[in-house]
Amino acid sequence: MAAARPVLLVLCLAVAAEGTRLRMRQEPDTACGKGFDSLVPGSKDYFATASVELFKHPGKLTDNATFATELQCWFSHMVTQSCGGLPSQAAERKKQLTPACQGVEADGMVIWKMFTPDEVTYFKKEYPAKDPTEEGGLEENTKVSATPAGESLISYKQAMETVKIVDLKDLLLPPTFRLL
Repeated sequence: MAAARPVLLVLCLAVAAEGTRLRMRQEPDTACGKGFDSLVPGSKDYFATASVELFKHPGKLTDNATFATELQCWFSHMVTQSCGGLPSQAAERKKQLTPACQGVEADGMVIWKMFTPDEVTYFKKEYPAKDPTEEGGLEENTKVSATPAGESLISYKQAMETVKIVDLKDLLLPPTFRLL
């Protein structure tokens, strides 16, 4: 009986360690769909061309490189989700959208106003950055803010939120053209 105690102790410790390991395992982050690397070569080529062609504003020529990871994430998400199954509006929009895309006068709100109500809903639901002040924007354990009044909270996927603020027009163009 005394010899069985060390074996029993080792088994109990092994079971406890396995339980801890299982509890620590998290669900995979699907904010970027299946990931850019899982896309077919044609989609990656389209993205490479689009990411150069979209950034025409003289002050934002290198933003496609600065935010490459975030732009790839959003593109991958849209491709994986097939843009939420929304029908393409490319034929209807192309004449109006092309000059807005290539010109430097139009801003992101011009593109945003071209979205259908379903597209607005899709973007707000699926874009990986979540505003911490919106419903569902904060994780349960982060609802108490240590941020002093007047300062902004950090968003989930803050880099994605930064792209949305800095390059809204360029971010909205791929789903607006829906050439995926």
